[in-house]
Amino acid sequence: MQDQTNCGMLSSLFVSLVSILLATNLFALSQAIPSESTGESPRSLLSNQAEHSEAPSSFSVFSPVKPQRLEEAYHPITPSQRLRWFVTGTVGPAHMPGVAFVSACGTTVNRPGEYGPHWTGFADRLGIGVAGSALGNAMEASGGLVLREDPRYFRVPQQRLRVRVGNVVRLTFLARSRNDGLKPAYARYVGVFGSNFLSNSWRVRSEANAQDALLRSSEGLAGRMAANAFGEFWPDLKKYFFHKRNQAAQQRLKNAE
Repeated sequence: MQDQTNCGMLSSLFVSLVSILLATNLFALSQAIPSESTGESPRSLLSNQAEHSEAPSSFSVFSPVKPQRLEEAYHPITPSQRLRWFVTGTVGPAHMPGVAFVSACGTTVNRPGEYGPHWTGFADRLGIGVAGSALGNAMEASGGLVLREDPRYFRVPQQRLRVRVGNVVRLTFLARSRNDGLKPAYARYVGVFGSNFLSNSWRVRSEANAQDALLRSSEGLAGRMAANAFGEFWPDLKKYFFHKRNQAAQQRLKNAE
């Protein structure tokens, strides 16, 4: 009975969060539409066209937001991009393997013990992890909409390695604002710490305490830093490996001739 109650609570919580986020983004989008009919500069019109070109269809909402560069001219995140950030950061292919890995590790060491070291325990841990991600991302995305904070990571691929690593760490705790400056990521702090403390209401008793909530919060910030590192360096690694693969394919063709 307790498991069914927890499952129902998780399901209703997830649906409620998605509904709230959708409503918030739709409201922001509706507020932005009238301003586009007023007189705007050519640069603003081009910016609006670029924003509308990324408006998600029924399927593209699951595609990640394109990587941005810190040194380029800043274009504030649109409501549709914020929605895509929420979806891909919760159930996207770049996020789910990490949640599954953490759940598998918890199942291997049987922590918390109430779930058990079996497939059912893994599924319980995975569900808890996804629900926590949904709650934290929804709080950050919605809070950032109000505070005008941009949750995206901004790369610096032309800089030295030390600068790039520093940027990964810095943008874990800072967020870009609409006025093109960096400020403390208050919405992120609320999302990370708030979601982990609120999740105590549906977690098993052995981990539903302040100490474990703080531990999960630190793990959440570490996970954000890892995601930043992935966003910073993966495009270069992908280009390198694809270049090597193409070179090998061309060499095989030459040898065949």
